[in-house]
Amino acid sequence: MVQRLYMIRVRGLMRSQLWAQILVAMLLAIGTGLLLSPDLGSPLAVPGDTVAVVGEWLRLPGQIFLNLIQMVVIGLVATSIVLGITSSGDANMLARVAGRIAPYFLMTTTIAVLIGYAIATLVQPGSFISLSDVAPAAAGSGDVDLAATPAPTLAGSIADIIPASLAEATLNANMFQIVVASLIGGTALASLGIGRAAPLIQIIQLVQDASLTIVGWAMRLAPFAVFGLISDFVMRIGISALLGMSVYILCVVSGLLVLLGVYLLIVAVLGRRSPLAFAGTVASAQLLAFSTSSSAATMPLSLKTAEQGLKVHPAVARFVIPLGATVNMDGTALYQVIAALFIAQIYQVELSTPGFIMLVVTVVGASIGSPSTPGVGIIILAGILHSLGIPASGVAILLGVDRILDMCRTAINVTGDLVACVVMDRWLAGALDEDDLAARPQNEVRS
Repeated sequence: MVQRLYMIRVRGLMRSQLWAQILVAMLLAIGTGLLLSPDLGSPLAVPGDTVAVVGEWLRLPGQIFLNLIQMVVIGLVATSIVLGITSSGDANMLARVAGRIAPYFLMTTTIAVLIGYAIATLVQPGSFISLSDVAPAAAGSGDVDLAATPAPTLAGSIADIIPASLAEATLNANMFQIVVASLIGGTALASLGIGRAAPLIQIIQLVQDASLTIVGWAMRLAPFAVFGLISDFVMRIGISALLGMSVYILCVVSGLLVLLGVYLLIVAVLGRRSPLAFAGTVASAQLLAFSTSSSAATMPLSLKTAEQGLKVHPAVARFVIPLGATVNMDGTALYQVIAALFIAQIYQVELSTPGFIMLVVTVVGASIGSPSTPGVGIIILAGILHSLGIPASGVAILLGVDRILDMCRTAINVTGDLVACVVMDRWLAGALDEDDLAARPQNEVRS
């Protein structure tokens, strides 16, 4: 009887809690990947020449899931920002949010960079690996010309902040330009007055509703997507690569955990919320971000978590979450600093004080507007290394373990966006229209 009641509770939990489904899928995927990995010599191990084929089929649910999300993410980002600005009924909403969110994002990104620098300098992970051990990997960097990756420069991208063509920005999936265009369009609509802009706002609301409906369909695939993506990763990477880079991996993960602690402190001090309650509420978004390695794919769940779980005002959540998914990449910034110093230590390249300052500025600049899709951090890192005079081909050393670290840093990136929502919600609570606050339940994001 007790066992039956327990099973009923477990089934109810699995039906109602996405985080539980994802967690179970992750655990099953790790076990499946280890059983299929040629590394361990399991009876079920996949022969080396068929790993790619098996992995392709394992990834299929994940690819379908990501494609569904990416199909609507541009429309969802644009409509969320526009509705976030116009829902307050105040054209000055953008100025109030921007005046607070810009220095806040800059502050947290700088903290992340300093944490990464401190850990990499203290532990010196590059000293645990000999250049001769990784030279073959660095020499055979595959079909990607990492050294030719252009170094990201702030001056060179200023003119491109405002898209000359919305069609081109959409075609290239340039999320930063889309965010800027949405900010301009939302501000223009808010300045016209809600009465005049109401017909267009209703159409934009319908576009968002349709996008969220598709997202709801995609979310039903999330546990299967998680299982396929992680089992494929574990099967291909095996244990040997993880052990060989264990010190470097521990440095990055430790830095991300320290950054998570800073986030919880910010929630308590600036957001005046319980850190434990916050951590429990955002767990499902963190798990999805970890599994998919994509802030964009997690954005719909982040919106739902912010509005329904954290009770953040819709005008704040719909502005901060899409903006944060594009420009707030603290986990990525921390990773890039540790990775750059790790490769510099392997090649025995000493960074001077000007070199360190350049590293900080470059990482902070590169983290702004970087695409919120899997694997992009490794390409940005190549450009950073190239600008610092460190062999960019050394990025190939990290390729084997980059996916697991991409998963970790994406989870932290998403957490940072939700922390920003909590802080901005408290800072802007007095400035938001009281009638709009009273109508909050009607504006919740539908799953």
